[in-house]
Amino acid sequence: MNSLFPKEKIVFDLPDAEIEYYPNLFSVEKSNELFQKLKNEIPWQQDNITVFGQTYPQPRLTALYGNNGKTYSYSNIVMQPHKWNPLLMFIKNEVEEICLENFTTVLLNQYRDGKDSNGWHADNEKELGRNPVIASISFGAERVFHLQHNEIKECKQKITLEHGSLLIMKGETQHCWKHQIPKTSKPIGTRINLTFRIIR
Repeated sequence: MNSLFPKEKIVFDLPDAEIEYYPNLFSVEKSNELFQKLKNEIPWQQDNITVFGQTYPQPRLTALYGNNGKTYSYSNIVMQPHKWNPLLMFIKNEVEEICLENFTTVLLNQYRDGKDSNGWHADNEKELGRNPVIASISFGAERVFHLQHNEIKECKQKITLEHGSLLIMKGETQHCWKHQIPKTSKPIGTRINLTFRIIR
């Protein structure tokens, strides 16, 4: 951990949620280096997704890495994990120092431009267990992360996810809230996101 960069921490005061945000987990220089390596070295794939009976290419690229060959399923997609590589182990170790967790799996998303997105959902798959800890690292173009409470409709939050930042969601967040990365018509570059999680 680079102690020259103080780890600023923002805690959001939201009902039924525990959300922390670290805007500068990695320096700009380190973030630039990690972004290029992730973009060039990860075996990105584009799966088909079926929603309301319609099948179309998922609007982003993905990859899964993890322990023990445990698959990860969402939206009728079953992903097979690659084995951890040194690049991802380095990022994982930095994240675990903050979270004090031992993550088993990371799902990577590449949003190639503003047309790529991730619709409303919660990370509440049964293999994640009750009250999962999700640690989300962002590199590249900033995107706005939307949160909305499932019951209290006026309870919303937007967070701009910066280059080299870490967002942690824990407690009841995944059971009481949903989140999305919406499309944007602004001309923006590529964003790479890594969401670390524990598959039980």
